[in-house]
Amino acid sequence: MPDSGEVTRLLGNLRGGDQAAHDELYPLVYGELRRVAQRVLSGERAGHTLQATALVNEAYLKLAHAGGAENRLHFIRIAARAMRQVLVDHARRKLADKRGGDVVHTVADDKPIGLDARPEELMALDQALERLEEQDPRLRQIVECRFFGGLTETEMADLLGVTTRTVQRDWAKARAWLYRELYQKQPPADGGV
Repeated sequence: MPDSGEVTRLLGNLRGGDQAAHDELYPLVYGELRRVAQRVLSGERAGHTLQATALVNEAYLKLAHAGGAENRLHFIRIAARAMRQVLVDHARRKLADKRGGDVVHTVADDKPIGLDARPEELMALDQALERLEEQDPRLRQIVECRFFGGLTETEMADLLGVTTRTVQRDWAKARAWLYRELYQKQPPADGGV
Protein backbone atom coordinates (compact mmCIF):
# COMPACT_ATOMS: atom_id res chain seq x y z
CA MET A 1 0.00 0.00 0.00
CA PRO A 2 1.42 3.43 -0.82
CA ASP A 3 1.60 6.01 1.92
CA SER A 4 -0.01 4.66 5.08
CA GLY A 5 -0.29 8.22 6.41
CA GLU A 6 -2.25 9.30 3.33
CA VAL A 7 -4.64 6.38 3.77
CA THR A 8 -5.11 7.30 7.43
CA ARG A 9 -5.76 10.94 6.46
CA LEU A 10 -8.36 9.95 3.88
CA LEU A 11 -10.04 7.58 6.33
CA GLY A 12 -10.23 10.46 8.80
CA ASN A 13 -11.76 12.68 6.11
CA LEU A 14 -14.30 9.95 5.37
CA ARG A 15 -15.25 9.72 9.03
CA GLY A 16 -15.62 13.51 8.99
CA GLY A 17 -18.17 13.27 6.17
CA ASP A 18 -15.95 14.15 3.20
CA GLN A 19 -17.50 12.01 0.44
CA ALA A 20 -14.81 13.08 -2.05
CA ALA A 21 -12.35 11.05 0.04
CA HIS A 22 -13.92 7.88 -1.44
CA ASP A 23 -12.63 8.84 -4.88
CA GLU A 24 -9.11 9.39 -3.55
CA LEU A 25 -9.08 6.36 -1.26
CA TYR A 26 -10.11 3.65 -3.71
CA PRO A 27 -7.06 3.92 -6.02
CA LEU A 28 -4.76 3.97 -2.98
CA VAL A 29 -6.21 0.83 -1.36
CA TYR A 30 -7.16 -1.12 -4.49
CA GLY A 31 -3.75 -2.79 -4.85
CA GLU A 32 -3.69 -3.90 -1.21
CA LEU A 33 -7.28 -5.15 -1.37
CA ARG A 34 -6.48 -7.03 -4.58
CA ARG A 35 -3.48 -8.66 -2.88
CA VAL A 36 -5.72 -9.75 -0.01
CA ALA A 37 -8.39 -11.02 -2.43
CA GLN A 38 -5.83 -12.97 -4.44
CA ARG A 39 -4.55 -14.58 -1.26
CA VAL A 40 -8.09 -15.46 -0.20
CA LEU A 41 -8.80 -16.94 -3.62
CA SER A 42 -5.42 -18.65 -4.06
CA GLY A 43 -5.48 -22.30 -4.92
CA GLU A 44 -8.96 -22.13 -6.36
CA ARG A 45 -10.26 -24.96 -8.43
CA ALA A 46 -10.65 -24.28 -12.13
CA GLY A 47 -13.99 -22.76 -13.04
CA HIS A 48 -14.80 -20.99 -9.78
CA THR A 49 -17.19 -18.13 -10.38
CA LEU A 50 -15.88 -15.25 -8.28
CA GLN A 51 -12.70 -13.47 -9.40
CA ALA A 52 -10.39 -11.34 -7.25
CA THR A 53 -11.57 -8.13 -8.95
CA ALA A 54 -15.20 -8.92 -8.20
CA LEU A 55 -14.34 -9.81 -4.60
CA VAL A 56 -12.45 -6.51 -4.17
CA ASN A 57 -15.26 -4.47 -5.70
CA GLU A 58 -18.00 -6.13 -3.65
CA ALA A 59 -15.97 -5.91 -0.45
CA TYR A 60 -15.11 -2.25 -1.09
CA LEU A 61 -18.79 -1.43 -1.62
CA LYS A 62 -19.58 -3.04 1.74
CA LEU A 63 -16.83 -1.27 3.63
CA ALA A 64 -16.84 2.09 1.87
CA HIS A 65 -20.03 3.03 3.63
CA ALA A 66 -18.81 1.80 7.01
CA GLY A 67 -16.26 4.62 7.25
CA GLY A 68 -15.07 3.55 10.69
CA ALA A 69 -11.49 2.60 9.88
CA GLU A 70 -8.83 4.52 11.76
CA ASN A 71 -5.71 3.47 9.85
CA ARG A 72 -4.43 1.14 7.13
CA LEU A 73 -4.35 -2.05 9.24
CA HIS A 74 -7.78 -1.35 10.69
CA PHE A 75 -9.04 -0.78 7.15
CA ILE A 76 -7.60 -4.15 6.05
CA ARG A 77 -9.23 -5.86 9.04
CA ILE A 78 -12.57 -4.35 8.06
CA ALA A 79 -11.90 -5.39 4.46
CA ALA A 80 -11.23 -8.96 5.63
CA ARG A 81 -14.61 -9.01 7.36
CA ALA A 82 -16.27 -7.59 4.23
CA MET A 83 -14.59 -10.27 2.09
CA ARG A 84 -15.82 -12.91 4.50
CA GLN A 85 -19.34 -11.55 4.09
CA VAL A 86 -19.03 -11.55 0.30
CA LEU A 87 -17.77 -15.14 0.29
CA VAL A 88 -20.53 -16.25 2.66
CA ASP A 89 -23.16 -14.48 0.53
CA HIS A 90 -21.72 -16.25 -2.53
CA ALA A 91 -21.89 -19.59 -0.71
CA ARG A 92 -25.50 -18.92 0.33
CA ARG A 93 -26.44 -18.28 -3.29
CA LYS A 94 -24.78 -21.53 -4.32
CA LEU A 95 -26.59 -23.41 -1.56
CA ALA A 96 -29.90 -21.90 -2.55
CA ASP A 97 -29.49 -23.76 -5.84
CA LYS A 98 -28.35 -26.97 -4.23
CA ARG A 99 -29.44 -28.15 -0.78
CA GLY A 100 -27.91 -31.06 1.04
CA GLY A 101 -25.11 -32.50 3.09
CA ASP A 102 -25.35 -32.91 6.86
CA VAL A 103 -21.65 -33.54 7.45
CA VAL A 104 -19.33 -30.62 7.02
CA HIS A 105 -15.54 -30.97 7.05
CA THR A 106 -13.49 -27.79 7.32
CA VAL A 107 -9.75 -27.62 7.88
CA ALA A 108 -8.56 -24.91 10.24
CA ASP A 109 -5.02 -24.50 9.03
CA ASP A 110 -2.88 -21.61 7.85
CA LYS A 111 -4.29 -21.53 4.34
CA PRO A 112 -6.78 -18.82 3.46
CA ILE A 113 -10.39 -19.79 3.00
CA GLY A 114 -11.69 -19.10 -0.46
CA LEU A 115 -14.18 -20.40 -2.90
CA ASP A 116 -12.39 -23.73 -3.17
CA ALA A 117 -14.17 -24.54 0.06
CA ARG A 118 -17.56 -26.08 -0.46
CA PRO A 119 -20.41 -23.70 0.31
CA GLU A 120 -21.38 -25.92 3.24
CA GLU A 121 -17.87 -25.59 4.68
CA LEU A 122 -17.88 -21.82 4.31
CA MET A 123 -21.30 -21.55 5.93
CA ALA A 124 -20.22 -23.81 8.82
CA LEU A 125 -17.09 -21.70 9.31
CA ASP A 126 -19.12 -18.50 9.25
CA GLN A 127 -21.54 -19.85 11.86
CA ALA A 128 -18.65 -21.07 14.00
CA LEU A 129 -17.02 -17.61 13.80
CA GLU A 130 -20.26 -16.04 14.98
CA ARG A 131 -20.23 -18.37 18.02
CA LEU A 132 -16.53 -17.67 18.58
CA GLU A 133 -17.33 -13.93 18.58
CA GLU A 134 -19.59 -14.56 21.59
CA GLN A 135 -16.82 -16.45 23.41
CA ASP A 136 -13.79 -14.34 22.53
CA PRO A 137 -13.99 -11.49 19.98
CA ARG A 138 -10.20 -11.26 19.61
CA LEU A 139 -9.95 -14.91 18.59
CA ARG A 140 -12.60 -14.31 15.93
CA GLN A 141 -10.65 -11.29 14.69
CA ILE A 142 -7.45 -13.32 14.44
CA VAL A 143 -9.14 -16.08 12.43
CA GLU A 144 -10.83 -13.55 10.20
CA CYS A 145 -7.67 -11.52 9.63
CA ARG A 146 -5.68 -14.65 8.84
CA PHE A 147 -8.20 -16.49 6.64
CA PHE A 148 -9.90 -13.58 4.95
CA GLY A 149 -7.44 -10.73 5.27
CA GLY A 150 -4.11 -12.33 4.65
CA LEU A 151 -2.51 -10.40 7.50
CA THR A 152 0.76 -11.59 8.95
CA GLU A 153 1.19 -12.32 12.64
CA THR A 154 3.11 -9.05 13.02
CA GLU A 155 0.37 -7.04 11.29
CA MET A 156 -2.30 -8.68 13.47
CA ALA A 157 -0.26 -7.93 16.60
CA ASP A 158 0.07 -4.26 15.59
CA LEU A 159 -3.62 -4.04 14.75
CA LEU A 160 -4.79 -5.66 17.97
CA GLY A 161 -2.20 -4.02 20.22
CA VAL A 162 -0.73 -7.30 21.45
CA THR A 163 2.56 -9.13 20.98
CA THR A 164 3.25 -11.49 18.10
CA ARG A 165 3.54 -14.31 20.63
CA THR A 166 0.02 -13.51 21.88
CA VAL A 167 -1.26 -13.74 18.31
CA GLN A 168 0.46 -17.12 17.95
CA ARG A 169 -1.09 -18.40 21.19
CA ASP A 170 -4.51 -17.03 20.24
CA TRP A 171 -4.25 -18.64 16.78
CA ALA A 172 -3.51 -22.03 18.38
CA LYS A 173 -6.42 -21.54 20.77
CA ALA A 174 -8.77 -20.49 17.96
CA ARG A 175 -7.76 -23.48 15.82
CA ALA A 176 -8.45 -25.88 18.68
CA TRP A 177 -11.82 -24.24 19.32
CA LEU A 178 -12.76 -24.38 15.63
CA TYR A 179 -11.71 -28.02 15.44
CA ARG A 180 -13.97 -28.92 18.37
CA GLU A 181 -16.78 -26.82 16.95
CA LEU A 182 -16.60 -28.07 13.38
CA TYR A 183 -15.62 -31.70 13.88
CA GLN A 184 -16.83 -32.79 17.27
CA LYS A 185 -20.00 -30.66 17.47
CA GLN A 186 -19.85 -30.96 21.25
CA PRO A 187 -19.64 -27.83 23.37
CA PRO A 188 -16.66 -27.70 25.74
CA ALA A 189 -17.47 -28.83 29.27
CA ASP A 190 -16.66 -25.39 30.70
CA GLY A 191 -18.68 -23.63 27.97
CA GLY A 192 -15.69 -21.47 27.10
CA VAL A 193 -12.96 -21.25 24.56
